[in-house]
Amino acid sequence: MSKRPLVAVLDYGSGNVHSAVKALDAAGADARLTDDRSLVLEADGLVVPGVGAFQAVMDALRASRGDDLIDRRLAGGRPVLGICVGMQVLFDRGVERGVDTEGMGQWPGAVTALDAPVLPHMGWNTVEAGEGSRLFEGIERERFYFVHSYAAQEWTLDNRPPFPAPALTWCSYGSPFLAAVENGPLAATQFHPEKSGDAGIRLLANWIDGLGSATV
Repeated sequence: MSKRPLVAVLDYGSGNVHSAVKALDAAGADARLTDDRSLVLEADGLVVPGVGAFQAVMDALRASRGDDLIDRRLAGGRPVLGICVGMQVLFDRGVERGVDTEGMGQWPGAVTALDAPVLPHMGWNTVEAGEGSRLFEGIERERFYFVHSYAAQEWTLDNRPPFPAPALTWCSYGSPFLAAVENGPLAATQFHPEKSGDAGIRLLANWIDGLGSATV
């Protein structure tokens, strides 16, 4: 009998994240909302949720030393998945209402306001899945649920062989923005897979399948 991969959902005070835990369970993980440092470091996968303002999420991550846990996992090649603002804080900085906040710096670039006549971008939208994407395998033409006013709108990280090129998935709302990034052990989505119905569950299942840690 196969064992479900253990996925830690980082509990650092970022709103109601129980829907993410339920969605991960439905996708085939043993998902646990936790702030236990040992569990976060040893889990097969780590999910970093995020709702609200970039600065508030970064403040909460630093206060709980969640940023250190993410760094340590990635340094060891351990999978991490960021969701919504949990994706945004992976970039160098976020600029919201004139406030410029330092991010985690895993990826270069800034998160800025979408150039659209109506904000927030809220509701269902299609995406253009990146070449070589594993997250979107079998769901390339599905729609996903977004609720945000800010996003990363360019990608400036050079690909350095022999490392594979990242899979960049784009969406358009007023202008193009990054809907998802898959870059080695680090992946992230701007949309909420846990609120995206069957397509979101399939995306999480694709990520869980890629953890490669289920045992028999």
